[in-house]
Amino acid sequence: MNKFVRVRFAPSPTGYLHVGGLRTALYNYLFAQKNGGSFILRIEDTDRSRYIEGATESLLRTLKQIGITYDEGPDKEGNFGPYFQSQRNEIYHRRAQQLLAEDKAYYCFCTPETLSEMRDKQREEKEMIRYDGRCRSLPPAEVQKRLENGESCVIRAKLPETGTIRFFDLIREEVAFPWDMVDDQILIKSDGYPTYHLANVIDDHLMEISHVIRGEEWLSSTPKHIFLYEAFGWEKPEYAHLPLLLNPDKSKLSKRQGDVAVEDFLEKGFLPEALINFVALLGWHDSSDREIFSLQELEQVFSLKRITKSGAVFDLEKLKWMNGHYLRNMDLDDLADRVRDYYLKAGYDLSDKTKFKKVIEFARERITLLPEIIEQTKMFYEELEYSNEDLQLLKSENARKLYSYWLQELAKQPEVTEETIEQLIKQTTEELKIKGKDLYFPLRLCLFGKPHGPNIPALFNILGKDEFIKRLKKANQQ
Repeated sequence: MNKFVRVRFAPSPTGYLHVGGLRTALYNYLFAQKNGGSFILRIEDTDRSRYIEGATESLLRTLKQIGITYDEGPDKEGNFGPYFQSQRNEIYHRRAQQLLAEDKAYYCFCTPETLSEMRDKQREEKEMIRYDGRCRSLPPAEVQKRLENGESCVIRAKLPETGTIRFFDLIREEVAFPWDMVDDQILIKSDGYPTYHLANVIDDHLMEISHVIRGEEWLSSTPKHIFLYEAFGWEKPEYAHLPLLLNPDKSKLSKRQGDVAVEDFLEKGFLPEALINFVALLGWHDSSDREIFSLQELEQVFSLKRITKSGAVFDLEKLKWMNGHYLRNMDLDDLADRVRDYYLKAGYDLSDKTKFKKVIEFARERITLLPEIIEQTKMFYEELEYSNEDLQLLKSENARKLYSYWLQELAKQPEVTEETIEQLIKQTTEELKIKGKDLYFPLRLCLFGKPHGPNIPALFNILGKDEFIKRLKKANQQ
């Protein structure tokens, strides 16, 4: 890069972190890491009507859980703070007054009722819904009088009314908007707080942001932002607008369409590593079309040049597949640490650490989400329960003969291993002439609680000799 990279993620504390917000944060973070730059977290909390108590703390906690670190932010003060916009209001008002003085902004006294009537009329006449500029040319004396009378007002940008604005986007390349399609944006609201449009431009400039990487929904607002940069005489940053996230039916992924909060996915048992990997591929791909990346690997290969323009489909089934891949391949001790609380909550005794690790190793081949591990392994810690159909099998003449024989033969062995069990299976086939499902179904049922499942030596390996024999004895007494 020709200049030092400084990028930012600037969420509003209006709820949980949406997966779309996570992707924006991730791409900004990766771009900074790849180019030796800085990643800044800024809290855009000027919309007080939508502010939710605790949302900022939740955001910081989630970013930490997911593994995205920032160089400057609310709890990492740098040289460009404060990093809460609500603490920077004086800066915004000073700049807004500058725009008013230079006739690049104006006071608007239109009431909500007036604006509603204006929009209704535009809809009726099938016109574009936008502010019609009725306060743009109010005489200075009238403006002053209305201000002195304390009338409620906002400050709007005085945008060009003719011509076309063109700008370059790093993903979409050349973009053009006719000015007559762009609204005279409100800069300062009637409550005295700035809108996103004014605050983000001022903060991006003062914080020396070099690249603005954000969602496609902000593309149509970019002309308003460029107008402000030019009005202040500032150099604008480079822009990159990310493709929309879509549902499988190609509708926009929305907070109204099920769980899309990162916290929800983590609570359901998705691994942070899998979520990061999956989200990274929502609109970006490596030149090799590889799919599995650690965060550190993404830091090395990420590039804005490989982000697509078209929308990216959020495929939950693929996320589950990827989560399963991570579960199967992660360090066993690490996985045991992550699932331990599920077992303790279920009331299971984990004092036998060797057994616990064997249980985890068995289960991870069979689950896609962390909480599923209890259902897949409860039979190793609980008393087995049987249906009437199962009991019929346990009490069958074949099963009785099988259990008695196994108990008799195991009692003869000074030491029992997996090899012993394998040999006993062969011996049973030869001496009792019991084989196939007549052999395995009764054994699995009494040891595992189900006729289908792992092989018998594997069950012995997990249960251990004492529990193995105990379960055979119980089944033989049914």
